[in-house]
Amino acid sequence: MHYDILIIGSGPAGFTAAIYASRAGLKTAVFEGLQPGGQLTITTEVENYPGFEHGIMGPEMMDVFRKQAQRFGTQTIFEKIESVSFNARPFVCVSDRGTQYSADAVIIATGASAKLLGAKGEDEYMGYGISACATCDGFFFRNQHVYVIGGGDTAMEEANYLTRFASKVTLLHRSENFRASKIMLERAKSNEKIEFMMNTAVEEFKGELLPSGLRKLTHLVLRNTVTNELTTHSADGAFVAIGHQPNTALFNGLLTMDSTGYIITDSKSTYTNIEGVFACGDAQDSVYRQAITAAGSGCMAAIDAERWLELTRHTAHSEQHS
Repeated sequence: MHYDILIIGSGPAGFTAAIYASRAGLKTAVFEGLQPGGQLTITTEVENYPGFEHGIMGPEMMDVFRKQAQRFGTQTIFEKIESVSFNARPFVCVSDRGTQYSADAVIIATGASAKLLGAKGEDEYMGYGISACATCDGFFFRNQHVYVIGGGDTAMEEANYLTRFASKVTLLHRSENFRASKIMLERAKSNEKIEFMMNTAVEEFKGELLPSGLRKLTHLVLRNTVTNELTTHSADGAFVAIGHQPNTALFNGLLTMDSTGYIITDSKSTYTNIEGVFACGDAQDSVYRQAITAAGSGCMAAIDAERWLELTRHTAHSEQHS
């Protein structure tokens, strides 16, 4: 099946791109992949997205985005794209069902995933006391004791940010050597609200079931990496801060990326190194990683793609009649 624009990935970036592309009269499809709705579907309450005065649950928010895109004609396809061919136009994308789709332009909105520890209970309490984004969820831990796990700049930045809300922040690091830059480490060490626990790893996240039926993190089982001794500590929250990985492996060798795998776009646009292929959201944003910035870049990608299609079609039409 052929489309004007195929959008690989959903979430705020993909759905916003779809809304703009469909409203422009372009035949548009969104491939939702393995995590329909993106990272926000594993987020409980979103309070920092404009327009939702009283907050909104992440999955509900993504359902609103999806329905808005569908209202303008976007087709949402619950398949994962497993291979792409960008060496000739129209571009070709093949899904995990073996279905082949073609398009005149492609927008990549595959997002990024927080690197996780893999400890017992991590999946169970993710979004229920465990987070991978301090700027997203720090507000919910006002006057509480939270833990930050990691030893790089991300961990130091998250720990410092959380001191705006939490009464105490304990930073856990599995060794005594930090990957963090000297200035970030010193900033964290000089913050009186932050304490460090060295040679410490999380063995297990534990919690309880509330009367409301929701789960809540209550304790961390910690292991001393030198002695292997296990100790249990009460915890109001835990932030996993060991970095993010963009979901861009599909485009290795095709698109220009940085050393981590974030797609590099041209200047302030969403253009990639391949004409007609655009990237938005966390797949190309290693700095902000917020729903609102992802949505904004999705809008940019759709406008870039629409203008590029108009230009290439006008050029082709002129050449045919010259």
